[in-house]
Amino acid sequence: MAHLQAVRTTLHPEQNSYKQLTTYFDPHSQVAWGYMNAEPRPCFTGVLLREIVDWFGDIAKQLDEPDCADVNYVVVASAHPGVYNLGGDLNLFRQLIEARDRESLYKYAETCIRPLFLNALHLNRPNLKTITLVQGDALGGGFECALSGNVLIAERGSKMGFPEILFNLFPGMGAMTLLGRKIGYSKAEKVILSGKLYSAEEMYELGAVDILAEPGDGEQAVYEFIRKEARQRNGALALRAAREVSQPIAHDELMRIAGIWVDAALRLEAKDLRMMERLVARQTGKADHVHSGSSAVLSA
Repeated sequence: MAHLQAVRTTLHPEQNSYKQLTTYFDPHSQVAWGYMNAEPRPCFTGVLLREIVDWFGDIAKQLDEPDCADVNYVVVASAHPGVYNLGGDLNLFRQLIEARDRESLYKYAETCIRPLFLNALHLNRPNLKTITLVQGDALGGGFECALSGNVLIAERGSKMGFPEILFNLFPGMGAMTLLGRKIGYSKAEKVILSGKLYSAEEMYELGAVDILAEPGDGEQAVYEFIRKEARQRNGALALRAAREVSQPIAHDELMRIAGIWVDAALRLEAKDLRMMERLVARQTGKADHVHSGSSAVLSA
């Protein structure tokens, strides 16, 4: 990858065994980087979800060791040019819905929520801050993931949104919780019900994106944010803690909404599933055709 300009060293040698996540640790700036690289589509496969959780767990354990190098920031980005993440595994969704397999659908939702929740709660470490870096399309569950970071940095021209309503569903793994807390629940509902894909600039104006970067300058923007925050880090962390008191994110809330999503998914009709099947092909081709001018319905 030609992304980072900083000196990179592996956080741990065993991380080379990750199949869909590439990780680096920059000891100078105390930043752990994770680049998602899901196959065959840039969506949330079971493998990618497990590896993100394992990576988070590894960082948290290292922070608990007395002689460990500090990690002050964790960045979740993408190795797919022009695509952050296209969301849920639509092919799996369709199969489970057709099989009427509620238990497996709910389990998949729970598997999606686990890394999102850990990211939102900064791995339950008070001195750690999570950053999501969007350099391309973040759709459906991919946008939910982006919103879960304590700071969302996006390059201009990136697209974000929740297309689920266009095939008669809604984003059920954190969209209302996370977007509602950032821009207000009324605006969040309008975004979700529109099915529209918004530019990073539009999401910045709404308040969902925290920092805009020029195309290709995302990593530089991360380091610039870290440099600026160094002067007020204690106050910034305390303010975040205060916000978490006034606007807590509860795992139970996320799972109850996921249950509503599962029930809604099982009510989808044949026409909705046919749309979902077509979107699987679009998801697959999206990585090869980003910025083609056809940012249509994608993700789940």
